[in-house]
Amino acid sequence: MKVRASLRALKQKEGSIVVRRHGKVFVINKRNPKWKARQG
Repeated sequence: MKVRASLRALKQKEGSIVVRRHGKVFVINKRNPKWKARQG
C-alpha cells in the first residue's frame, strides 16, 4: 500500500503515531488533536 504524502508529512511531527484500524491507516497526534489523517 502506498502511503500518501500527507500522511508522511504528518508522521514527522512530534507526538504523532501511525495506527492501523480495520485495514485503514490513521495518523493521530495526542499533543495536537487537530493533526489527523486517514488513508484507505
